Amino acid sequence: MARTPFTPQEEVERRSRPIVTDDRDDEVPRPIDLDDEEESPFLRGQRRVPVRRGPIPKKAVNRIKQAFIGLCALGLLGLVAIGLFAYFTRGARFRIQSRDDIEITGVANVSRAQVLDTFSSDIGRNIFHVDLDERKRKLEEIPWVGSAAVMRLLPDRIKVSIQERTPVAFVQLGSKVELIDASGVIMDMPAGKQSIYSFPVIVGMALSEPLSTRAPRMNTFAALLHDLDADGANYSRDLSEVDLSDPDDVRVTVADPGGAVLLHLGTANFLARYKVYVAHVQEWRQQFAKLDSVDLRYDGQVIVNPDAKTVAPPPSSDTTSAPAPAHVAKPNPTKQKGHGKRAGTTHHRH
Repeated sequence: MARTPFTPQEEVERRSRPIVTDDRDDEVPRPIDLDDEEESPFLRGQRRVPVRRGPIPKKAVNRIKQAFIGLCALGLLGLVAIGLFAYFTRGARFRIQSRDDIEITGVANVSRAQVLDTFSSDIGRNIFHVDLDERKRKLEEIPWVGSAAVMRLLPDRIKVSIQERTPVAFVQLGSKVELIDASGVIMDMPAGKQSIYSFPVIVGMALSEPLSTRAPRMNTFAALLHDLDADGANYSRDLSEVDLSDPDDVRVTVADPGGAVLLHLGTANFLARYKVYVAHVQEWRQQFAKLDSVDLRYDGQVIVNPDAKTVAPPPSSDTTSAPAPAHVAKPNPTKQKGHGKRAGTTHHRH
């Protein structure tokens, strides 16, 4: 019987196994397999097989792959963005064809032609090439425009929303009468409009004055109207003219049925001073042949016709007192006919 070949390792293990003989059969020795026993800690370990490693760690390779994929994705998105940008900024579909493609809302006193003139250079242009901020600034230079909003409506329309200014009074500028708003902006009379305004006329302003000068005067005018209309009195409707030329003295012309009267109201307590005039105007008309003006700036004292060219003498024995609280200084009877009167020019409300 041929002998089974063994490897060198198997040969070593085979020879190291003890030979145990069976007492029952002394002639045939039998090897006993001791593999089930605990392996000896003194057995020689197997030879390690060397593993060849690459120059780059595996983790680094994975990161490089992920970075490469990310760059490819960004590049693809960039190409798509460039394509979309070229499509929107060069496509004929997004071009403003005519003035009909400009939608205008909120105009009543501003003409459509005024608004369209701002966009005259944009006809035939791509809507994405229209400078919306610049168009907004140009629109707000129109006197009647308080604020403007400009937006794009895809694919080829522009929408303009106008907030017009609100006039609060007429203003006399030389020989012309215009409208003015609460901030002092002067506006032309609307052309072709049949708007009806009921305002007093402001005098003492010039078109050459800067807005920074007119604005504080309009604040005084607003305070005057607020005081005169407090408590539902609505005295402001009696005013035909307001002179704001003197910052220390607001002068108003009252359209009284007996004749226009110029009142000096100072800079405060407008309602209280005006009520003094209302309470005593009929008495003063009986005392004076002509009631031109009344100075109400002094507490407890009223000066009648202070704007006469010849100044009346100070109160003396010829001075009588009107019912409290006002004291009326009556002109000297011997000079009454010679007194010059400066009554304010009456501007009736429109």
